[in-house]
Amino acid sequence: MVEGFDIVKNPEDVPFYAGLLLTSYSLCQAIPSMYWGVLSDRIGRRPALLIGLAGDLATFVLFGLSKSFTWAIVTRSLNGVFAGNSAVVKSVVAEISDDSNRPRMTALLPLMWNIGVVAGSAVGGLLADPANQYPSIFGRCEIFRTFPYLLPCLVGSLTTAMGLFVGLFKLKETLVIPPVAAVPEAQENGAATESTPLVVQQSPEQQQSMLALLTPTCRRVLTINVLMCLAISMYYHIYSMFAASPPRDGGLGFNTQGIGISLAISGLVVIYLQLVAYPKLVQKYGTLRCCQIGLLGMVPVFFAIPFLSLLSARVEQFVANRVPVDLLVSQSWMSPAGLEYGMLWILLLALLLARMVGDILAFTSINLIVSNITPTKTTLGAMNGMQQFSSTCTRIIGPMLSGTLWGWSIKHKMVYPFNSHLVWVLCGVLIAVSWKMAMALPSSVNVFASGHLPRSRQ
Repeated sequence: MVEGFDIVKNPEDVPFYAGLLLTSYSLCQAIPSMYWGVLSDRIGRRPALLIGLAGDLATFVLFGLSKSFTWAIVTRSLNGVFAGNSAVVKSVVAEISDDSNRPRMTALLPLMWNIGVVAGSAVGGLLADPANQYPSIFGRCEIFRTFPYLLPCLVGSLTTAMGLFVGLFKLKETLVIPPVAAVPEAQENGAATESTPLVVQQSPEQQQSMLALLTPTCRRVLTINVLMCLAISMYYHIYSMFAASPPRDGGLGFNTQGIGISLAISGLVVIYLQLVAYPKLVQKYGTLRCCQIGLLGMVPVFFAIPFLSLLSARVEQFVANRVPVDLLVSQSWMSPAGLEYGMLWILLLALLLARMVGDILAFTSINLIVSNITPTKTTLGAMNGMQQFSSTCTRIIGPMLSGTLWGWSIKHKMVYPFNSHLVWVLCGVLIAVSWKMAMALPSSVNVFASGHLPRSRQ
């Protein structure tokens, strides 16, 4: 898409402008995310969600009409602003669920996100520039020749339009705001009587503020969330570079097919873990314990993954495409090279699966804990907004930090841990610190603190 803008003078400029476009979306999503939560606490979840969906629908279609970089970055930034209300969704899920189904419903959120990412990428790749990709079908459509990226945006907007339709006609308000006690007319006029109280009592919901929410437990939970989000965002950015880099640079030497297969196989377990395994584990061990187990399980994974480069170096002629794939298949798996190649894949998939399990246990649990420690339902949006803001910020910092450290480490060839292991060691340290902090959390985070408030309207 960026290549078609006049601002790009040569192919070397594409990564810079593409990164600028992505960063603008993330920044504009992060900044207002906290205020979306606060807004939903004041006007209700339903209006906040509907405003966000309508804005997302309009700005995404406008993004598809981009013919200049300026138009693209403005519309993409506005799209990020409206996408920041995802914290409101977490609040709704917490309010319409109870202790018997809250873990399962919370686990659905990251699952839907992962499905959307995969489906969105496929739609974008298959439907971009349809006039040239499918001339027999769209060749005569002038609108798709003028706006080659409008079709994938229109198709992607269908899910948003469906959500907006359901929200308008099916979704009911989930936030019950206690009524404010009426003030006597004499008191409004400034006249005091013998029955006028010296101090007007306010409900706990009215007394809460953003600063009041930042209790020691809340600060600890948000810090854990920031550290592990930073580590995981670094991992997602660095894995493809690590897998594609040659073993002499500390990588695996995989081609794009090998990278895709490794990610696809490890991702197959997500649905089972989210929908089946996680709710059972929470019921048996509790939310906090699942979070601690997930964090602890990821620590050795991050330290171990870069050592696979040593094994890859022994079979470099196979995994770096120096020998055709069909020749690899013809080799006996009982040969030393065949055994080492098979062992490389077994160890890699085992580590990726272990990281996936830890990821699901830790992240789903921390989402539950954030809802659990919120004192009242009328501050649930603000709390989820703070979590969303911190998580989005790490998705901006993580890729830049990991990319910079990876390039520096393979360029300078220093000793361990400042060699190609540097990024992985940092990820492991961040997760280890998160685990240490999680071990100090009180068991009260297992209980939905605001559950004693009146149930929402279903």
